[in-house]
Amino acid sequence: MLAYLAALGTATCWAVGGLIAIGPVRAIGSIAFNRLRLCVVALGLLTVATLMGGWASLDAHAILLLILSGVFGIVVGDLALFWSLSRLGPRRNVVVYAANAPLTALLAWLALGEALSAWTILGILLVTAGVMLAVALRSGSSHSWEAVQGSLVAGVGVCLIGACGQAIGSVIAKPVMASGVDPVAAAAVRVAAGAVMLTLVGLLPGQNLSFGGKLTPKIALLVVVNGAIGIGLGMTLLLVALASGNAGVVATLSALSPVLILPMLWLWTGQRPGQGAWAGAAVAVAGVALIVNR
Repeated sequence: MLAYLAALGTATCWAVGGLIAIGPVRAIGSIAFNRLRLCVVALGLLTVATLMGGWASLDAHAILLLILSGVFGIVVGDLALFWSLSRLGPRRNVVVYAANAPLTALLAWLALGEALSAWTILGILLVTAGVMLAVALRSGSSHSWEAVQGSLVAGVGVCLIGACGQAIGSVIAKPVMASGVDPVAAAAVRVAAGAVMLTLVGLLPGQNLSFGGKLTPKIALLVVVNGAIGIGLGMTLLLVALASGNAGVVATLSALSPVLILPMLWLWTGQRPGQGAWAGAAVAVAGVALIVNR
């Protein structure tokens, strides 16, 4: 039950984070946004882990695996996620990103031997169909957040790459968390690794570490709040869930973000999401129910 509740908490954090992120991402770009929030959250998590004495639960092997998990789940996953967010808008982006649930279930079966029953396989197919349905039957919202910028196909494709990165990162972290590692310390390692990697990317030729004149105090505050909710709390809850829950089930419950973000968008923007998004979310939820009750 703790794993399920933690995974649902992760879904809530990611849904709220998706709403908060759209403005900063479009203002300063996905790389600058992710680098800034990772650096801020890394400092916070490293401080908390030190104060709580969580480092004693880690050894060199666990740290290396968590770094690798962070490279896939944070650097690859989040860069792709927020690049596509600026193209698709929060509703479409989160629905497509829900594909990380069936991907995680399949990878956990292949790499960790977590068995998949017939009901689970059917659930995976339903979740995948729900994602495709929500994208194919999207409706055109007039709110600026939901405007597609650039190629829709490219946005969906890059978002699916992000989903793959998140799935791989979760599967790598699963056995580490199951060994009893402190979740805050584990989150600190993953986030710090991501922050260092993105900082190094900014030092490459043709790249820079500046934010330009668009990093206003309001944008900076939104980045910090997004990092605290989406990474600081959301990632810690995800690692708590992975410690005792099936990786596929945890990822699937975390994929409830599309369901949670739809009413949030409705309340926030005052515009009702299209029928395609609701239909896709409903099919995905049916798949979630089958996987959880396998």
